[in-house]
Amino acid sequence: MPRRRTTSSASSTAPSAPSAPSAPSSSPTPRNRTPQPVRVRRRSFGDFVKAFFAFVALAGLVAGVPLALALTVGWPLPGGAPSLDWLQREITVETFLHILTVIVWLAWAQFTACVLVEVKAALSGAGVPGRVPGSGPSQLLARQLVAALLLVGATAASLTPGLSQLGQSLEGNQRPAVAAAQQTPGLFAQQQEQAAATAGALAEQAGQAEQAAARADGGGSAAHGDTKYYRIQPPEGRHHDSLWEVAERHLGDGRRYKEIFELNKDRVQPDGSRLSEASLIRPGWIMEMPGDARGGELVEMPEEAPNVSEQVQQQISDYARSGDHAQGGGHTGGGSGDARVSLPEQRPAPATPAPSAGQDHATPAAGQAEASFGLPEALLAAPLLAAGLLGALGRRRRQALWQSALGAVGGRRGMEPPTPTGDAQDVQDALLVGADPNGVRLLDRSLRGLAASLAAESRALPVVYAAWMSGNGDLHLQLAQPAGKPPAPWQLGQDQTFWMLTRAEAERYEEAETAAPYPGLVSLGTMDDSRLLLNLEAVPGIVSLSGTEADRAAVFASVAAELATNGWSDRMTITLVGFGDDLTPLAPNRIRHLDGFEDLFETMSAETRQRRGALGAAGHDSVLTGRTGPAQHTRWAPHLVLLAAQPSDEEALRLAELAADAGRLGIGYLVGTGGTDLPGAAWEMEITGQGRLLAPLLGLELDAQLLPVAQQRAVVELFSDADPEHGSDGPGGSGNRPPFLVDVSEQGRPAVYARLVGTYEIIGLDAPDGDRSAQLHEALALLLLHREGVHPRVLSSALWPRGVTEDVRDALLDRLRTWLGTDPDGGARLRTDATGRLTLARSVVSDLDVLRSLYYEATQGRGAGSRQVRGRLLTDALVLVRGPLLADRPEGRYRWLTHEIIDAQLPLLVADTGLALCEFHLERDRAEKAIEALNAALRTAPADERLWHELLRATHATDDTDRLHALAADLIGRSGARGLPPRTEALLDELLPTWRDGAAAAG
Repeated sequence: MPRRRTTSSASSTAPSAPSAPSAPSSSPTPRNRTPQPVRVRRRSFGDFVKAFFAFVALAGLVAGVPLALALTVGWPLPGGAPSLDWLQREITVETFLHILTVIVWLAWAQFTACVLVEVKAALSGAGVPGRVPGSGPSQLLARQLVAALLLVGATAASLTPGLSQLGQSLEGNQRPAVAAAQQTPGLFAQQQEQAAATAGALAEQAGQAEQAAARADGGGSAAHGDTKYYRIQPPEGRHHDSLWEVAERHLGDGRRYKEIFELNKDRVQPDGSRLSEASLIRPGWIMEMPGDARGGELVEMPEEAPNVSEQVQQQISDYARSGDHAQGGGHTGGGSGDARVSLPEQRPAPATPAPSAGQDHATPAAGQAEASFGLPEALLAAPLLAAGLLGALGRRRRQALWQSALGAVGGRRGMEPPTPTGDAQDVQDALLVGADPNGVRLLDRSLRGLAASLAAESRALPVVYAAWMSGNGDLHLQLAQPAGKPPAPWQLGQDQTFWMLTRAEAERYEEAETAAPYPGLVSLGTMDDSRLLLNLEAVPGIVSLSGTEADRAAVFASVAAELATNGWSDRMTITLVGFGDDLTPLAPNRIRHLDGFEDLFETMSAETRQRRGALGAAGHDSVLTGRTGPAQHTRWAPHLVLLAAQPSDEEALRLAELAADAGRLGIGYLVGTGGTDLPGAAWEMEITGQGRLLAPLLGLELDAQLLPVAQQRAVVELFSDADPEHGSDGPGGSGNRPPFLVDVSEQGRPAVYARLVGTYEIIGLDAPDGDRSAQLHEALALLLLHREGVHPRVLSSALWPRGVTEDVRDALLDRLRTWLGTDPDGGARLRTDATGRLTLARSVVSDLDVLRSLYYEATQGRGAGSRQVRGRLLTDALVLVRGPLLADRPEGRYRWLTHEIIDAQLPLLVADTGLALCEFHLERDRAEKAIEALNAALRTAPADERLWHELLRATHATDDTDRLHALAADLIGRSGARGLPPRTEALLDELLPTWRDGAAAAG
């Protein structure tokens, strides 16, 4: 599939007139560029003081310690072979002193080795220094001392390239040619930048005569033999070379990167690809430089270039033949380059693809306007976000149920969460329709499986910039750089930077016991039927987002909500600044709000220092090497900062400096801005009023994933209402009243009665057609569990998770309406309310409705004032319990139950009924009846600890010690390796002090 190519704003800019960064862009789309490097401050008097003390410390530790030991104690090695008498001598204080002396000598030798390793790495530019075994603190001290000393010493070293060029230029018998140098990572990158600047200044002075001669000849560009070239350097750690930095070093102004781009645009590189976007370059590419470029890293084109391999000379020579001076014309051609984030090639889709969930559009019932069926399209088009929110909401509601049941004193909130209304109801329906929990599960398993496979092969995790979920279900990971062949069943994609896993292979993945490798992935939108997830923590710098404040807020809210609730992360911290609405209810353990930029800067400065120090002490170059594998440090969880408020110019510069090393540390920044010139911005995006997310130089034009303010507030309302601390009611509060009460008298016999608790049975209707029976039964069960009404789109997405056409859904509703029939008054038993939702008539009842009504009448209705009525109602309620909900449901159906909390509500309701009936019998000293009630409840709620406690008390009331021992042994057997809960142990100690003896004998 050809990639979408967007014209770069940089490509239309003349080389002779680069725009200033502060000037507003006239283009309606944002301008992407490489990060603007943060200026390094000049050395101060304090630096010289630090260097002096570092020199003194190094001299004292390296030379002073052995000299003092040799003079006071002597050489540590023995003068000859020890005799056997040495082993029989008495151990004295002098013996301990000799042993300590040997230890000090060994410590000195280890520290000296660390110093030598650090000095060699610093001077050679070999990269990250090697680790001396067992010397973490010693090597860290040596590194700091050597860095402080070389911070000043770099001044002299930096003069060498410039002086060598000066001599060559003055002699005139040798052109200045130096091999492309590697950049030194880590502590010494700043010194090398300063050295390059000094060398450039000297080269400028030395080359004035040559430049004057070139201008006199009228040449706009150098002759072929004098043309200068730069070879893009490979990444070191998470630092990537860029045209901006090349222009900064060799042209004196990073903004002149456009001139380099114009000289090299669309020319074939050594690897066969072309440069088409100014910010998208690859290691090993060759860049022709403007005539006034200077510096030690440039390579000219002499017949024999010293210090340049023959292979590189040949590549440069081949590249030079495609330039302007060889072709005699401007650059032409339309080859597309490889973007850092580009659309993956798609495999052929099935001939008749099934519609995806969330794309089904319901047809309104007769007499209803189409607008009445409207659900928030933003959530319908965000399946991963909807699945995360729906799962988190279900967990919150279950937590509220259990806390209400187990921790309430003097009453409880009740089994029913508040029924949402208005926007909250529409948002809940949209979540049910749009959610793709299977997609989340496959994504999580695939990523963890990849991490486990790489760890088994002792390979490091590659840096992933983005993930694409294609329309046919395949997963594509776009890497920052080639990382070799992926482990099976992964395979290479369209090139070396794409790893791909088919949906069929992903479905065969098993659970992997490893940490989530890429928790910073977050959905941004769709492009050509593929969904893009950007890895915010891996972006080498800041991601900026421009657009109107309202449009930016919708993007920020979507990103924050998905990060807070997604299913492919273990732990993370999300810091929000400048958000108008509080999103903390979505995930109180993940989200935190800060008041302003100063609080953010103070917090992130401290965390940046802490993470950098922790990585150094652990010997990791990035969080990826410490997140998975044997260590699996939880401290390497990502920290993602969303700054919705536009920072001032000064704040932006401070933020750029803070984010310079953020990618390696697992910290990501998404910053809102009104313009397009944000210092330190690696990727720039714009959100339009039409919901399009644009990043031209990345080749992206997405249908953005949004969470508008109205839906954002409705989502927060759903989570707030589900909070265990929200709206606690007493025994008579509305939270204890079921949403649908049944007339439990003889006169209230329903026309249609469905048994859901246990095996599924329907009384009062003829059996439907065999081919349609399962689907009709499932639709009726969904409606019976939601007496408040079911949106038609929710019903269709529940029955057809992969999508359905409107005519098929409408045909099912017609069959269901015909099957249920009408009441004696002529009213249909399947109805449509004013909001367009499907509801059942009161004459259609389930045993779950009766069970709820009986318990309510027994505890808060007629039974509250009459003990006899309460006992009868509770007994009738417990008789209805025949097992778990829909015990015989066929495999593959009723998958929508995973979104419900009825699986938690029903056991609690049954347990409450059993406990209330047990109390009723124990008041009359009928222990056997109480035990019978508790055993009936335990068949449906076997995990409820309260039932076991009351069963122990009721059994103890029978004064049958053997029976109590047998019950204790049964409890111990059920608990397994986890052991009994503390409260159960305490109760057994009270009722049966000898229970531990029996447990030990059984063990």
